[in-house]
Amino acid sequence: MEKKFTSRRSFLSLAVLAPVAAYTLTACGTSGPGDTSAGGASIWALSGQPDEGIRQDTIDAFNEANSDAQIKPTFFQNDAYKTKIKTAIGAGQAPTIIYGWGGGTLRTYAEAGQVDDLTGWFDENPDVKDRLLESTFGAATVDGKIYAIPTQTVTPIIFYYNKELFDQAGAEPPATWDDLMALTKTFNDMGVAPLSLGGQSRWTSMMWLEYLYDRVGGPEVFTAIYNGEPDSWSQPAALQANTMIQDLVKADGFIKGFTSITADSNADQALLYTNKAAMMLHGGWTYGGMKNDGAGFVEDGKLGWVNFPTVEGGTGDPANTVGNPAGYQSISSKASDSEKEAARKFFKEGLLTDTEIDAYIETGSVPIVTGIEDKLAQSADKDFLSYQYEMTKNAPNFQQSWDQALSPTAAEALLSNIDQLFLLAITPEQFASNMNATLGT
Repeated sequence: MEKKFTSRRSFLSLAVLAPVAAYTLTACGTSGPGDTSAGGASIWALSGQPDEGIRQDTIDAFNEANSDAQIKPTFFQNDAYKTKIKTAIGAGQAPTIIYGWGGGTLRTYAEAGQVDDLTGWFDENPDVKDRLLESTFGAATVDGKIYAIPTQTVTPIIFYYNKELFDQAGAEPPATWDDLMALTKTFNDMGVAPLSLGGQSRWTSMMWLEYLYDRVGGPEVFTAIYNGEPDSWSQPAALQANTMIQDLVKADGFIKGFTSITADSNADQALLYTNKAAMMLHGGWTYGGMKNDGAGFVEDGKLGWVNFPTVEGGTGDPANTVGNPAGYQSISSKASDSEKEAARKFFKEGLLTDTEIDAYIETGSVPIVTGIEDKLAQSADKDFLSYQYEMTKNAPNFQQSWDQALSPTAAEALLSNIDQLFLLAITPEQFASNMNATLGT
C-alpha cells in the first residue's frame, strides 16, 4: 500500500490569525453549531484526507458502541474556522467539543470561562492522562489547570541534513553552534547553500529563534515572554539569540534569495533533496513530502536528522525540543450537562484507540500515546517515526510554536519582526523593543 503523509504545516501558518484554527463553518445537515437534538455531543472536524477519514472512522466506532452518547461531527475546511469558531464561542453557540491547538487562544477562552476546567476529570481518570505523552500537556494548561485533552499526533521541529553532500565535504552534522558556523564556510566553498529556508513564509524563520532562545537561556526565557513580564524580550539570552541568528545570516548561512522562497510550495524541501542545500530546520511533517517528491532521496538513505545544535555556555537542556505537541479538544462551558457527559465519555473511550493509532502511523505520523514503540518499529518509516517519538517522549521541555503560544495580535507582530530581523533591517535590540510593546496584548 502506498503510504500517504499528512502535512502539519498549517499548525504554524494558520495560527497567526487564530491558533485554535482547525475546522471551518459550512454546516451541512445541522441546525446550529451546538445542535445535538438526537442526543450526545457535537464536534466540528477538519476536512481533508487522511485526517478526515481517520476522525470519521473513530467517531463511527464510538457511536456504534454508544447509542446513548452519540458524537455528531461536521467537517469543514481550515480558513473560515479561524473567524467562525471565535464568533460561535462568543455567541454561546460553539460545538460541544472545541478543537484547537492550545496555547494563547486556549488561555483566552479559559480566562473568559468559555471552556471547562478538566483538571478534576483527569484526576478522576488517571489512566487517560497516563497514556498520553506528558510533554503534550503544557499547551493544554493555563495557570496550572488543564483545559483541553491532547489528541492526534506530535510534530517536533527537526534538524535535517543531506548525507550525500556531507560525505562529499567529509563533514559531520553539527553538534554545536560553532560547528554550524564552520559548516557555512565549508558548503559555501563547495558552491552549495549551507541552509535551505523558506523565508517568505516567515514561520520557518521563527523555528530558528525558538530553538536558539531555549539553547541559550532555557525554557525560562520564553516562559517570561508568555507570562507578559515587562521587557522580557530584552532578556540577555534573547538578545544573544537575536545576534547569533544575524551572525548566521551575515555568514551566508542561508541560501541566497531565501526571502522569496515559500514553504507552502515545498520549495525549501526541494533544495535539500536536489543537493542545492546541505541542511534544513523544519517540521517533522516534511519527511513525508521529501519521501513523496524526492525521487528516492529518503529511500536511498540520503536524508539524515539530528537534534538542534547546542550553544557553548548556554543553559538550555539539549534534549529540549520545539514544535507542535498535539492537537487539542476542549469542552464548551455553554454545553448542556448531557452533552458534556457524552464529550467526556468520547475523550475517555473514543480517542486514540488502537485502530486510530494504527491509522495515524500508517499515514507517517506519530500518535501522542505512550508505549507504542513496537507499533512504530513495524512501520516502513520506523527509523524516523521512532526518532520523533523518542525526541518528544524524552524532552524535558517541549516548547509550543510561538505563533500558537502567543495571542493572535502578538503572533502577527512576531512574524513581521522576525522577517525584519532576518533581513538585517532591524537590530537585535530593535526587535526586542518592538516585541516588548506587544506584551500583554
